[in-house]
Amino acid sequence: MSQSFLSFVIPCYRSEKTIEMVLDEIISVMAQRPQMRFEVIAVNDCSPDDVYSVLKRRASEDERIKVLSLARNMGKHCAVLAGHSVARGDYVVDLDDDFQSPVSELWRLLEPLERDECDYVTAKYLVRRQSAGKRLGSNINLLMSAFMLDKPLDLRFENFSAMRRFVSEEIIRYKHPFPYLEGLVLRVTRRISTVEMEQRSRGDDSGTGFTFRRSVSLWLNGLTAFSVKPLRLATLLGFTVAGFGFAYAAYVVLDKLMNPAIQAGFSSVMAVLLITSGIVMCLIGLIGEYVGRIYICINQAPQFIIKEHKNIDKSSGKTEDRS
Repeated sequence: MSQSFLSFVIPCYRSEKTIEMVLDEIISVMAQRPQMRFEVIAVNDCSPDDVYSVLKRRASEDERIKVLSLARNMGKHCAVLAGHSVARGDYVVDLDDDFQSPVSELWRLLEPLERDECDYVTAKYLVRRQSAGKRLGSNINLLMSAFMLDKPLDLRFENFSAMRRFVSEEIIRYKHPFPYLEGLVLRVTRRISTVEMEQRSRGDDSGTGFTFRRSVSLWLNGLTAFSVKPLRLATLLGFTVAGFGFAYAAYVVLDKLMNPAIQAGFSSVMAVLLITSGIVMCLIGLIGEYVGRIYICINQAPQFIIKEHKNIDKSSGKTEDRS
């Protein structure tokens, strides 16, 4: 481990006030092992604040800090993959830009990788410091990924993790839009460990840019891009509803034959029609979501577009500016 090369990947969005705290902590922690080389890859996800100027200034002062700037906001997971696409480390560490990731626990995080206990390791926070909206989105994502991806329910992918180089190389082979990092990692390996630690509060009080809406968007990515279970569930639901429909129709016919004086129930017929129509519309919408994403993938919509970069030569890894 002493001669290993570490890559830190940080997606940046609305973090003008916190990103320098994160960079300073990484440099301070890495100074504990001066023989170990490292690089920090900060990805500006078209942030509306001035974080890109901060990153360019820090990159001009320290060539170990490398900066990518995306042409438009593509979302956290796309930004992470953009960082991985230029990472050169033996281990790649992912962390957030808001100072919540406890970088001081880096060496404990890496221990399972050093002991060859896993290929991917993530923090396990004893107390999760999140807004109500983000917590709700995270819980929905946890249940969805457990069902769709057969992930253990007690395994939660957090904002501070590390992986071997081959895992990083495999996940960036996914070139389509709508990436879902949990699904990509689980496609590569099931040798995953967790390390308990405390999550810190945000470095400022501006609030997270990762809203409930973004959580739902990620949930849809995982739902439609990495599992066919929703389609199978839709088929099962269709057969179930059809079975109830046939059973109810048989009951109505028999009841009418045995009691000719009974009037046909308009309200019950309308209720059945409304329920059936609602289910059909939901299933058509789900299938349409799949078809729409297939269409976008066929048209080769970009996963991310790098507008500018600093201290990165994408062809050879040598120092270069283009900003």
